[in-house]
Amino acid sequence: MCTRKQAVGDDCPAAAKFESRVLKMTFRDLRILAIVVAAFLAPAAVPHAFAQTKPPTQPPPQAPGAGDAGPTTDSGPLIIKKKSADAPEPPPPAADQPKVKNPGGQTFSLRVDVPIVSLDVNVILDKTHQFVPGLRPANFLVLEDGVEQKVDSVRITQTPITAVMLLEFASTNYNYIQDMFNTSVSFYRSLQPKDFVAVITFDMRTHILTDFTSNKDQIADSLRSMMIPTFSEVNTFDALYETLDRTSRIEGRKYIILIGSGRDTFSKITLDKILAKIRATPNVTIFSVGTGALASEMSQSRMGGMGGAISNMNTLQAQNQLKTFAQMTGGLYFYPMFQGELPDIFSEINNSIRNQYVLTYKPTNNKNDGTYRHVKVLLVDNEGKPLRMQDEKQKPVKYSVIARDGYNAKNPVE
Repeated sequence: MCTRKQAVGDDCPAAAKFESRVLKMTFRDLRILAIVVAAFLAPAAVPHAFAQTKPPTQPPPQAPGAGDAGPTTDSGPLIIKKKSADAPEPPPPAADQPKVKNPGGQTFSLRVDVPIVSLDVNVILDKTHQFVPGLRPANFLVLEDGVEQKVDSVRITQTPITAVMLLEFASTNYNYIQDMFNTSVSFYRSLQPKDFVAVITFDMRTHILTDFTSNKDQIADSLRSMMIPTFSEVNTFDALYETLDRTSRIEGRKYIILIGSGRDTFSKITLDKILAKIRATPNVTIFSVGTGALASEMSQSRMGGMGGAISNMNTLQAQNQLKTFAQMTGGLYFYPMFQGELPDIFSEINNSIRNQYVLTYKPTNNKNDGTYRHVKVLLVDNEGKPLRMQDEKQKPVKYSVIARDGYNAKNPVE
């Protein structure tokens, strides 16, 4: 047995044997330790092997660092995009949009129908029947149902006319027929080349002699064709109603020259209905000329007594009807006693037709209720007082303002 000193040195064979054993145990222990370590690290090797089967585009997992306290598990790379220095700043948040009140964001439109009333107004002197020019919008005062209206525009028109000669041709009295013929010829001679005129006669019913034409020769031939009347009945209301119905289909301003006695004997239409028809027919002006003034005056003087009074009442009623037809439409009424008055009458009619004021305004009552609106036109000065006119000698002169007495409003929209 070697001493301690010998054991430390190289002279002791037991020490060499011990050293060999120690080396043998060390290699065995290292082998065991390696096996234990490999078994312990086996779970970490599985993700490593799986990571190798991924596409080459993904980077391989990093090996655990030397300072790691234990095994780590590779769950794949976590890619975080870096903010580029050149990338633009994100836009600011949009402002709150206004809320849409209509359902579904639909857009609806509102149409307002503002009516415009057009009035044909004639201003003539009572004595000379001359047209009065030079009036301004401020000189016209328009009242609709008593309410003042603002006149938007005033202009003077001088245009060709479209007229109907409605002639009473019945076998009642030769003097009435002769007056009618003379009156119609006087009107025919006052026509201008661009005027369109139709000729219609009536007794029990209407007869169209010629339709609207500007050929004066054709109009003259139609007047000459009236030879012998057949019926003695005079249906004035029916004839005027039919004529208004025909002219309502023509656009623009129309005129009816009604020449007759004004009597009505056998009409189906009553006076109230014909007055309602006149009110409901726009853009029509009636000029009425009564016939038989001289014959009626002579007849009443011969009859005298009760018969003369009754005849006078019938004549007055007939002439009052003709006058009403004209006044309701802004026309003129004449009752000539002698043939010599006819040229002046139709000269006045031509001045009234071809020279007149056209007023436009927007009514304050804009309801479409189909009611009849009464209209009155007055002339005023700058202070709102009635306009006064004077002649060259500074004497006051009287004048008349001729216009329709009203119009029908539009019916409600269905």
